[in-house]
This record gives sequence, structure tokens and C-alpha cells, in this order.
Amino acid sequence: MIDLRSDTVTKPTKDMLHAMMQAPVGDDVFEEDPSVNAFQQKMAHMFGFQAALFMPSGVMGNQVALKLLTNPGDEVIIEKKGHVFNYETTSAALISSIQLHSVQGSNGKLNGDLIRSAVRSGQDWEPLSKVVVIENSTNKGGGACYSKDELSNIKETVDGLGLSLHLDGARIWNAIETTGIAADYFGSIADTMTISFSKGLGAPAGSMLLASKERINEGRRIRKMLGGGMRQIGLLAAAADYAVEHHRSFLKEDHHRARVLAETISGCERLSINLDTVETNILIFDVLEGSASEAVKLLKEKGVQVVPFGPKTLRATFHFQVDDEDLHYAQEVFIELFD
Repeated sequence: MIDLRSDTVTKPTKDMLHAMMQAPVGDDVFEEDPSVNAFQQKMAHMFGFQAALFMPSGVMGNQVALKLLTNPGDEVIIEKKGHVFNYETTSAALISSIQLHSVQGSNGKLNGDLIRSAVRSGQDWEPLSKVVVIENSTNKGGGACYSKDELSNIKETVDGLGLSLHLDGARIWNAIETTGIAADYFGSIADTMTISFSKGLGAPAGSMLLASKERINEGRRIRKMLGGGMRQIGLLAAAADYAVEHHRSFLKEDHHRARVLAETISGCERLSINLDTVETNILIFDVLEGSASEAVKLLKEKGVQVVPFGPKTLRATFHFQVDDEDLHYAQEVFIELFD
């Protein structure tokens, strides 16, 4: 079975497992795990932040960030396709008592004009605009990435409006590969940021919250409140560190294979895809006949797994455990079923 459902389906490699077994560990609730302490410092330095905190998931990292940046009754501006809005089970309302204001952008991206148009006027009967959330690269937006100019425009806008900026960087590694933007640039753009190690990089679990030292200290307390206090997590930190050091080079191949399959899909009469939106490892495309669920079933019967992303929309996502042989087979299946 060729699994294109997500880049989270990878299995740890033998070398990654070896790195995990060799990691020195301690109790992280007491801040005594040397492996995770060193890795947190490494990621903070890499991305231009003062401090970092290992998280069991990206959802927890995003929600801790929002709690740090808001008060109950505040409002957060986010693009309509954003992960925090669509895939985090209304946790912002539950955890922080805040409201999400979704804005229609392009391929999951916001810009300064959209942000300005979404900010409330400050009347007593309105929520208080407090934070802007952007996602880079975008998931539901098909893997689109922000350029340096776009990020600079958003930063200037947010600062001018007196808002905070949270960057959901679950797939920031893919964005860096595509745009060539240096990792430490993001520390000059965002007040808080999350990065993931369990998607394109292939670690079994783990994300990181990046922020100022003061916010990370408070974030540790909030993480504990949410049940995120962990013990010997140096094992997971070692896997994530191995992925950062050894798997980033695979991302370029993932992006290339995604482009090849996108071009095959573009040539299929019963499918539709906008090739201009294909920037990284994610493909979002539509079936022109039948439903997405029917197409998922047909593909699975032929040994290719994708996920439905709407009534007629599918997503295919590449990762380093899909090789050229898998790609060529997937191309044949798509042509057989949809051409």
C-alpha cells in the first residue's frame, strides 16, 4: 500500500531508533532531561528566539501560544483554511475563552490588507482583536508558502495595529526548503511560533513552541495544566533531533515527486488541479465525476491511499518513505482510474 494520506504516517528508521536508545534522559517535569534541554536550546537558536519548549503535539503548542497572547473575550484573526480554525476541535474557545475570526485569503494565506479589514473598531460591544495567526506552509491551502516580502508586510501590519503574531509552522521545514528563507528570520517576524518534527521530517512525535524566555516559562506552566508535563522525553527529542539533522535533505525529493504526480493528475480528464498552487509536498485536487469518498475507495482498492478534503476534493501528501517506484505506480493508478 502506497500511503499518501499524510506525511505523519512515516515509521522511525533504524538509525533514528538507535539515536533514541543512546539518548541520555531525565525527568523533564523537573527540567532534568539533558537531551530535550539541549534540543530546545538548539531550536530556539536556529529560529532566532530566546527559548523553546518541547510539546507532545502541534495542537498543544498552538493552544499554549494563544493562551499566552490573549485574555478571555479576545479575538484571533486567522485565514479561513487555517489549521487552528479547522482542525483543533474548538480548543481555543475551551482553553482560552477566545473567538476565532476567519478571513478568506488565498491558498490559506493572509496579507496586510485582509488583516486590517478584519480588525475590530474597539467598541465595547465588539470582541478585542488581539492576535493574528498565520500558517506556513498551509495545509488546507495546498502547501502554499509565504515569501519573505509577504511575511514582512504582515509583520509591519501587525505591529502597526498593536497586535501579536503567532506562526503555526507545522510544516515550516517544507516552507524553508521551497523559499530559501533562513530559519532565524522567523524569530524576527513572530511573537510565538510552533514547529513540528512528526510531519515531513518523520519523527514519531513532537512539536516545539518558540517564544521569549518569559513566555516559555509561563508556557511550561500552561503545558502542565493541559496535561502536557512529560518525563523522560529525551527519547523523543533525540528522534526529532535526528530528523532535523538527517531528513531535511529528503524534502526536496518529496516536493519533486509531488510536482510529478500533480502533472499526471492535471492530465487526467476526470480530475482537476491548479498546478500554480503546487509548491511543496501537498496536493489538493478535485474529482469531476462522483464524490471524493468514492474516489478514495477506488484508489485504495488499487493500493494507493489519499484522504478526502471536501465533498469532491482530495489530498495527497508526499513523505520520504514514498520512493520513485511508489510514485510511478501511483501515476499509473491515477491514469487508469481517472483518465
